[in-house]
Amino acid sequence: MDLFDDREDEGPAQGNSPEYTVAELSGAIKRVIENEFGHVRLRAEVGRVSRPRSGHLYLDLKDDSAVMAGIVWKGVASKLDTQPEEGMEVIVTGRITTFPGQSKYQIIIEDIKPAGMGALMAILEKRKAALAAEGLFDPARKKPLPYLPEIIGVVTSPSGAVIRDILHRLRDRFPRKVLIWPVAVQGAKCAPEVANAIAGFNRLTPGGALPRPDLIIVARGGGSVEDLWGFNEEAVVRAAAASDIPLISAVGHETDTTLIDFVSDKRAPTPTAAAELAVPVRMELMAYLDQQHARMSRALSQGLVQRGQRLRDMARALPRPDSLLDSPRQRLDRAGDRLARAAALTDAPRLRLERAAARLDPALMTGVQRRKMRLADISGGLRPVTLRNRISQEKERLASRSMRLGPALSRERMLQQARFDRAGKALSDVARRQIDRWRNQIDAAERLRLTLGYEATLERGFAVVRNGETLITTAQTAQEYTSMEIQFRDGKLTVKP
Repeated sequence: MDLFDDREDEGPAQGNSPEYTVAELSGAIKRVIENEFGHVRLRAEVGRVSRPRSGHLYLDLKDDSAVMAGIVWKGVASKLDTQPEEGMEVIVTGRITTFPGQSKYQIIIEDIKPAGMGALMAILEKRKAALAAEGLFDPARKKPLPYLPEIIGVVTSPSGAVIRDILHRLRDRFPRKVLIWPVAVQGAKCAPEVANAIAGFNRLTPGGALPRPDLIIVARGGGSVEDLWGFNEEAVVRAAAASDIPLISAVGHETDTTLIDFVSDKRAPTPTAAAELAVPVRMELMAYLDQQHARMSRALSQGLVQRGQRLRDMARALPRPDSLLDSPRQRLDRAGDRLARAAALTDAPRLRLERAAARLDPALMTGVQRRKMRLADISGGLRPVTLRNRISQEKERLASRSMRLGPALSRERMLQQARFDRAGKALSDVARRQIDRWRNQIDAAERLRLTLGYEATLERGFAVVRNGETLITTAQTAQEYTSMEIQFRDGKLTVKP
């Protein structure tokens, strides 16, 4: 029996109307709606959007006069090319159903697309403004590109023409090592794979088994806005901003612009241009090095010539070596003359010294020594008691004699004794001064002898060359002898030429 058969309205008093439970009625309504509206495309504005932990997506679709609830199950939500945002105008595809638990109808969404180019541009401008407000597009954040990177990481599709163009251009300009991280460059997988590739290159260890690149190129060929939309996703933009490795974006053609271009360190209009920005031209570098080498050689030669000329100019102002030695030679000659005269002056003191030494008789010195010894023996043999007795006796004898002598005689003798003592002292002083004068003269003559002798010259590092008693002073003379004796400061050495 069909629940919605046409029947005559018999009024509420008739008792043959069928009775339904709430569940039966809700199920009948659900079947009617699902049969009538299997798959529909709906154009609407996105209202409230809810993302619970379950992963499902709940949103409101509305226009000027009505609102419909929409559900995107977890498996579908993760594969959507465009994530719905509040205020976005979209075209959704799905099936209409009811939810008996709340007596409402809803659409189970299977796909969401922006409603035309204007909607995409509105989404893009809104997202661009939000990211710019965070400072992700600030030029101060951009890092300089390395002049000549050792390793270049490329994030692109491994099967497209883009990677071939990049490798060919690098090979022509300056061959470098290239690491390719294959990704999908359009569709639902594009944004997460590109973001993971950028983060993966940054996680590599420098110098490891898989080395970390010095530069990253994110590249893709041209396409429509929908094809390039993955590079406008927030995940890709934030991954590029967080990259510690300098990054070049080369997405689309020169007229195509994506959000990754604003956050990258350098934007290239094409993938081929990205390769040109990455490395210099090897031949140009070699030519530049040759030019610099030539400049350095010219500067070096010119510097040597200028310094040589300056040295010659300064040399002209200097006196000749012979004139520099004239004055020292003259002073040396004068000193030699004075030295000869000084040597002659020592002859007279030397003769006086020799005469004085001749007057010293060895026999006289021996007699003086014998008398000293005899006096010592006599004084040593006297005892103290005997000496005291003799001294007493002599004092008594002297006293008795002095009584017999007159005062005048005693005074005369005392005066004579005083004169004798003064004369002896004066004679002794004269003799001592004379001896001291002779000793000083002998010492001075000895010092002069050592100064004039060649032994002092040997102490200063010179040597004396002889052949027997013959003194050799020239190299020509030395060639005439078969052996020579060289005297140094500490000894003599015999050599044979």
